[in-house]
Amino acid sequence: MSNTVDQKQIDAWKAEHGEVFKISVGDKSCYVKKPGRKVLSFASAAGTKDPMQFNEVILRECWLGGDEEIKTDDGLFLSASAKLPELIQVVEAELVKL
Repeated sequence: MSNTVDQKQIDAWKAEHGEVFKISVGDKSCYVKKPGRKVLSFASAAGTKDPMQFNEVILRECWLGGDEEIKTDDGLFLSASAKLPELIQVVEAELVKL
C-alpha cells in the first residue's frame, strides 16, 4: 500500500519540523525529519545493547509518512537505514583559546 504524499503535506511538515527528507528504496519511499538531541540520546542508549536499535529508533521517531513497508520489511529497512546517518550532519565547530 503506497501512501501518496503531496506538496501541500510536505509544506505542512516543513512548517512544523523544518527540514524534511525523502528516502526512496525502489518504488517505496518515506519522509523523515531530522532527529533532535532527545531522540539521538535515546537511540544511542538503545544502540549500545543492539546496534540495529539505533536505526530503528531514529526511523521510528523521525518518521513523518510514507510506505509502512520500509519499517516492517527487513530489506527495505536496511536500505533506508544506510541513509539515516545523513540526517545527523554535524557542522564542524572551532575552539579558540582567548
